[in-house]
Amino acid sequence: MTKPATALSIRGLTRRVVHFSAVVAVALAASACARLATVDSNALWKIVDVRCVPSQQATGTPDQCTVVDLDKRYVVLKDILGRSQFLLMPTDRITGIESPSILAPDARNYWSDAWDSRHYVQRAVKRELPDDQLGLEINSEYRRSQNQLHIHIDCLRREVSAALANHAHDTPGQWRWDTLDGERYRIMRVSSLSGADNPFKIVARDNPDPATMATQTILVTGAGPSATQDGWLIVNSGIHIDGGSGTAEGLLDHACGVAGDH
Repeated sequence: MTKPATALSIRGLTRRVVHFSAVVAVALAASACARLATVDSNALWKIVDVRCVPSQQATGTPDQCTVVDLDKRYVVLKDILGRSQFLLMPTDRITGIESPSILAPDARNYWSDAWDSRHYVQRAVKRELPDDQLGLEINSEYRRSQNQLHIHIDCLRREVSAALANHAHDTPGQWRWDTLDGERYRIMRVSSLSGADNPFKIVARDNPDPATMATQTILVTGAGPSATQDGWLIVNSGIHIDGGSGTAEGLLDHACGVAGDH
């Protein structure tokens, strides 16, 4: 029996719609890849080396950076994403977490510098926030767009702060595993961010090969409202560990919702 013309027309139309959708999907994917391919991975370094540092040297002003510390060799820059996110970057050319220079005996402790810079976040949201609602984070080599070391400084998500409160009294210096935002992380409480407790050094103990270190992500936050009294938590995962994504940036809240709680 010959099928009704209407059924054939509908089936043909359906095939054309599916084909068109597939073509559009491919085109959109290609467009996205093209945009990624055009991202300048040295954009942050150019801001540091071409704009902020020369301006500070010549005029005593940091140009588009928030601050340039020539003695301590770092800058702080307000990120274009979010109301409260800042980036701390070395004035030296250091690509990222995989660079052996971050573990050199004379290496600058950028984590301490970043922690001391958290007041820029509080200034941006016009609130004093407890240390366990603020976080520092660095992405793995494979989950970043920029090849200049940069530590994100921002607020933590409410639920992340609540989950990490379970580790406020952990024995210092010991790793404990937990699930945060659906991913597995290991967490260590430390009494400082300097010396042997420098987060880079702690994570590198188990990842001495730069190729493995390149897969790591690190987040640092206060173990309690006052890190000076309560210590800090180092949150770490790697791409190769329990399906880790190589980024902990999702634990931060670039909208700083916790500022509305105060």
